[in-house]
Amino acid sequence: MKSIFLKRGKEESLRRFHPWIFSGAILRMNEEPEEGEVVQVYTSENEYIATGHFQIGSIMVRVLSFDNEEIDQNFYERKLSIALDARRSIGVIGSNNNTFRLVHGEGDNLPGLVIDIYGSTAVMQAHSVGMHTDRKIIAKALKNVMGDDLQNIYYKSETTLPYKAELGQENGFLLGHDTEDIAIENGLKFHVDWLKGQKTGFFVDQRDNRSLLEHYSRNRNVLNMFCYTGGFSFYAMRGGANLVHSVDSSQKAIDLTKANVELNFPNDNRHEAFAEDAFKFLDKMNSPYDLIILDPPAFAKHKDALRNALKGYTRLNKKAFEKILPGGILFTFSCSQAVNKEQFRTAVFTAAASAGRKVRILHQLHQPADHPINIYHPEGEYLKGIVLYVE
Repeated sequence: MKSIFLKRGKEESLRRFHPWIFSGAILRMNEEPEEGEVVQVYTSENEYIATGHFQIGSIMVRVLSFDNEEIDQNFYERKLSIALDARRSIGVIGSNNNTFRLVHGEGDNLPGLVIDIYGSTAVMQAHSVGMHTDRKIIAKALKNVMGDDLQNIYYKSETTLPYKAELGQENGFLLGHDTEDIAIENGLKFHVDWLKGQKTGFFVDQRDNRSLLEHYSRNRNVLNMFCYTGGFSFYAMRGGANLVHSVDSSQKAIDLTKANVELNFPNDNRHEAFAEDAFKFLDKMNSPYDLIILDPPAFAKHKDALRNALKGYTRLNKKAFEKILPGGILFTFSCSQAVNKEQFRTAVFTAAASAGRKVRILHQLHQPADHPINIYHPEGEYLKGIVLYVE
């Protein structure tokens, strides 16, 4: 196994179990590793400190273990078993809910790996070359851990791996081939487009926040912006909303939203969907809405885009504040990892002040328990949300 040696003092973050080693911390290598190769990391005093996947870029090593151990199928089986036990212990697996995140990267001490479960299908996504390289032994380990509960593993990483690595990766089944796409979340059914949809096919991270929205929906007129496949929409309908309008710029997303609503509420005329740009829709609408959801895609993928992202969040929320009826409730979110909670809240409050509305915070929201945050890796806290009462 090839070795990497750190500059003096650069091991301190690793002693605090942070799972990333940046390129600037590296003093030398005994031999240049291949991208995705497992390497051992040593201090400047030749003391072993970690084992991880090597990758060219700013984050050069993603730590898999702080113990000197083999990274093989047995390693992945142990890590996946721990992750599955955690999901069982927090109660997200059951007949009422067969949809959950099994592996959340650094939050489950498997940086670069995401696995979402939809019934008997696992959708696996690699965000590092190392996890892509190990995908087949991970699939075998996953099948061994989950047994007959798992019939299909779909690998979906074409858009999540660095294109410069020239891996020639293709999406496809590593196990099985069943394309049955109906899953269950809190008793509601939905179609999952893991073949061509965003992320792994559904935004599992909003489960708890959708449940909260259901609580506030009775007798309200609901607008779900950036609806994607309509998750918030059918929770609002079950919550007793008077009407629900879903908006997304993608016609395909709107078609899937309609299918999901029909799956749960056939022939229910409370729902209408619009394929339209969110800003244009908000600009021209004469608002009948007293509950609005703003759940846009990430406005900032990296720190360089932060300033423009904050302007975007302010502009979007200002439009919602201008349109929402008095006594209305606004659910507003950011999934941009580069935007922290305080920055997002400041953008929303700036929007409220600019719109001249008085608002109160009812809830501050975050990702659910099956998207855990490694206490040593605060960067893993990416989903931020606020529920506001607007006078």
